[in-house]
Amino acid sequence: MLSSLTRPRAISLCALPVVALLAVAGLAPLPYAVAQPGSTANVLGDVKGTPVITITGAPTRTTNGELLMTTIIATGPSADVDLGDVADAWFRADRAVLPRDSVYPAGKSDKEVAEHNLKDMRKSQDVATRAALSYLGEDPAKVKVTLRLADVGGPSAGLLFSLGIVDKLDGDGAGGDLTGGRSVAGTGTINADGKVGAVGGVSLKTQAAKRDGASVFLVPKDECSDAQAELPDGLRLIPVTALKDAVDSLRALEKGGKVPSC
Repeated sequence: MLSSLTRPRAISLCALPVVALLAVAGLAPLPYAVAQPGSTANVLGDVKGTPVITITGAPTRTTNGELLMTTIIATGPSADVDLGDVADAWFRADRAVLPRDSVYPAGKSDKEVAEHNLKDMRKSQDVATRAALSYLGEDPAKVKVTLRLADVGGPSAGLLFSLGIVDKLDGDGAGGDLTGGRSVAGTGTINADGKVGAVGGVSLKTQAAKRDGASVFLVPKDECSDAQAELPDGLRLIPVTALKDAVDSLRALEKGGKVPSC
């Protein structure tokens, strides 16, 4: 009986179940994904020797500068994320803990998720093309755009694809580059009308952008606060709500005009 034990001995015995419970909890898988900054890709350039953007049916221009689409890497839907992983990620600026269901469709395997993401990417590319050609007043029946970017899934590169098409066809509208020769990064979905949507993981994407040499980051306006949370020094945020906003802001940046900020 506890009443016959010394106080230290009684406390030790009572603590054993708690310690055991914590040990089990620490090893048990949790419904979270751990994300970190991923790769970037210059949509104005080549990936593995293949141009990301190929345009036929209209004159194109040689571009300088970069338009970097940004990504995050997250543990897969079947990965076991335990308490130790979560605790470690909470204390690191280059990690984020996200509910698994907010990252992946519930009940899907790793293969099914990969297929879903690639399908989203192909759809995003088609919509980005329509948005860019509509903005420029080009006839999609006469201008053919092919976008190739392997091993990357999801819809978050839509804005950057549209900007790449605009730069290759029209530049800044006055003979210069839309980027002004800079390395410009960003993220954002886009619809056929050119409206830019939120994507998630922005604070990690800004870190990927800075790591790979960007000085400017285009962010969906609704995600400004997230982008500012872990903003790397020297990276300028420009909020956008539509393709036109992004183009106008990059033109103003090059000409020394007024550029919106978060």
